[in-house]
Amino acid sequence: MRDPNNPCLFCNIKESGLADENTLAYASYDTYPVSELHCLIIPKRHVKDYFELTNDEVIACNDLIKKIKEKILLKDPLVKGFNIGTNAGKIAGQSLLHCHIHLIPRREGDVENPQGGVRSVIPLKQHYKRKV
Repeated sequence: MRDPNNPCLFCNIKESGLADENTLAYASYDTYPVSELHCLIIPKRHVKDYFELTNDEVIACNDLIKKIKEKILLKDPLVKGFNIGTNAGKIAGQSLLHCHIHLIPRREGDVENPQGGVRSVIPLKQHYKRKV
């Protein structure tokens, strides 16, 4: 099996697949989607994680997140929400060591209880009761 970090899969836009792009970043549909139309926003410059992005790269990625969100909503009117997230470091679950931001469309009923959303990275912390 090929190591996606050697050479870096995300440094090759053609191999990753292109959904959209701007000067500093591109979007690609995830090969292992959490939900239909799950997209990755990837800076063109090889950087390890979100914290190494320049301010201009953060803006370019954010612009693509908003643009792809609108495209997803046009493709699938059942999408009613989104999760946006990134993993920074192997301990946080990052397996491809080139910064990428997940844009995950959510549909009503896709999980039994969506409360906590991104908190589910630590399953026992996902569901919580509010303190008054």
